[in-house]
Amino acid sequence: MLRSFLGSSLVPLLALSGILFAPGSWASPTPRQSATWPYGPFKVSGAEMKNSRGDSIVYAGVNWPGHGEVMIPDGLQYQSIETIVSKIKGIGINAIRLTYAIQMVDQIYANGNKDTTVQASFTNALGSTNGPKVYAQFLAKNPSFNANTTRLDVFDAVAAECAKQQIHVHLDNHMSRAAWCCSTTDGNSWFNDKDYIVTNWVRGLSYMATHAKYWTALTSMSLRNELRSPDSNATLKAQSYNWRDWYTYVRQGTAAIHAANPDILIFLSGLDFDTWMTPVFQGTALTPGTGKFSAADFPGHADRLVLEIHNYENSATSCSSLQGNLYSKGFQAMHAEDAKTVNVFPVVLSEFGFAQTDAESQRVYATCIASYLAQQKAGWFIWVLSGSYYIRSGTQDYEETWGLLSHDWSTWRSQSYIDGGFKTLIQNTAKN
Repeated sequence: MLRSFLGSSLVPLLALSGILFAPGSWASPTPRQSATWPYGPFKVSGAEMKNSRGDSIVYAGVNWPGHGEVMIPDGLQYQSIETIVSKIKGIGINAIRLTYAIQMVDQIYANGNKDTTVQASFTNALGSTNGPKVYAQFLAKNPSFNANTTRLDVFDAVAAECAKQQIHVHLDNHMSRAAWCCSTTDGNSWFNDKDYIVTNWVRGLSYMATHAKYWTALTSMSLRNELRSPDSNATLKAQSYNWRDWYTYVRQGTAAIHAANPDILIFLSGLDFDTWMTPVFQGTALTPGTGKFSAADFPGHADRLVLEIHNYENSATSCSSLQGNLYSKGFQAMHAEDAKTVNVFPVVLSEFGFAQTDAESQRVYATCIASYLAQQKAGWFIWVLSGSYYIRSGTQDYEETWGLLSHDWSTWRSQSYIDGGFKTLIQNTAKN
């Protein structure tokens, strides 16, 4: 999340991940069927995401973090999965951006292909005193779980409840090392940064795409959240932080996901905390090289690609200026009529957000983005659903003032915003 900073061959790898995968107890026993919701497989047609019936899909969603040190979706010590999903469904939300860390998959491989239990994960993240206490609260709110429940079982259960309530799941690789995101010195910034080992990343994408193939609600996956300058590694920054190398690694990531699960859409994120994608849709040189984006470089899955951008220009005072930035850095890709648009894509604003107060919800930033998304008929995910985190930046039970929900995830933090601008935004954008 940007605001925190402002304050080889794939074949053996993909085969191995397929061998290792076995559906968890919460996963659907067979792959989903196209005759029922959400009507996969999914493709893009021009600037639209489509299901197999030809219906347009527009996400009106929330970010639900699961990439922190506990490595399960946040909030489950306070509310059940069913309660949380029902709450967002009740106001019309049709999608979640569910985040995870590659470290979870790394640990599965290191542990003889067995996932860690949730009980152990709470203790590892929160310590021997607080871990068991929060785990007990987790069990009390989610009594179907037990001492054998693993981290992926929890992800499976969230996906199953979303399928039950017809909410799309977008699975987002947020970090490599499980932790709060993001800064340019956290070792997770760029391909082959300290913790961002490319081979592990590709393996992790493949593993999660294979595992989540059995999630009825899964519609899309991302490659990586908020790529950024690796400022703690001067050599890597000088030699590799550029669009040329971005293109090399993006092709590896998309190939891994598509080989494991050819039915879903794949989101591409840009540089500088994913704030711009201009060379991709304008078809200009991917500097410092001379190569350009080409659909031919994505064999069999060029029609699965979606662009995502983030925006945290919270201090904006000019709506026209803010909307101009949104257009030139991303949403121009939806406009084939623009002579400078060479490659057309759907675009999703996968992160934007603000403190949940009446004052912030009425400022230029919040109102302008809402009107723009409605005008563009574009998808979005607000940051963030969470009223609190198990742990963030070393602080346990961290209060999230930007969270749509209260600290204990029981009520809306700003009911006036929910009933006013937020429900209107949902109604003006959500499709299928």
